[in-house]
Amino acid sequence: MARITLHSPPLNVIDIAMMEELLNALGELEARPDISVIVISAEGEAFSVGVEVAAHTPGKVAEMLQKFHAVIRSLIAAKKVTVAAVRGHCLGGGAELAMVCDIVFTTDSAQWGFPEIRLGCYPPVACTALAALVGQKRAAELILTGRTIDGGEAAEAGLANRAVSDNDLAGAVEECVSRLVRLSPAALAIAKKAFYAWDSMHFDKGLGRAEKIYLEELMKTADAHEGIRAFMEKRDPEWAGK
Repeated sequence: MARITLHSPPLNVIDIAMMEELLNALGELEARPDISVIVISAEGEAFSVGVEVAAHTPGKVAEMLQKFHAVIRSLIAAKKVTVAAVRGHCLGGGAELAMVCDIVFTTDSAQWGFPEIRLGCYPPVACTALAALVGQKRAAELILTGRTIDGGEAAEAGLANRAVSDNDLAGAVEECVSRLVRLSPAALAIAKKAFYAWDSMHFDKGLGRAEKIYLEELMKTADAHEGIRAFMEKRDPEWAGK
């Protein structure tokens, strides 16, 4: 078993440097036959509030999407079983990172959400995969309103396997890991391949399309640039509707 811990206090914002570190770590662990389980968690009170807003600006957005989606694709293609342990804020790209893990435990008090629409943007990974987890109507509500939900509702909806108290999170993760590490790494890897074979084909095409729309349509709107500027300037956006 190996652990990957997000460490960018206080809110574990995912910048491009962290994306590169995550991708390298996942690649190194994928090459190790002695590892069958990867636990992904975070230091501090938040899992992650998402991708750095400054990385959404015109000069950085293409690189940001390419590198963040490389991390997501690496997680989905991993032969290792990935287990996410979520506490505190789990928003935007942080929620996307957690939701594509195989097994997810969350605290009851955790705050899940996809607030990108408030910035005049949208979450490409969630647009591609969230409906398969929580159903189309609930996914549409979460993506189109940016509403935040607690860990209990996240588990009930299907974003997580189980919601537990803050004190019980580590124990729930360890119990699950103890079961997994007793199993055949080869069988787990092949079972994962079979389990996700159909979904992964659709996901790869869907994410590619969501990314293309993001770059070629969304980033050409005045509202996307206004939403990002307003957030960085700590003011309310003034939407132009175009």
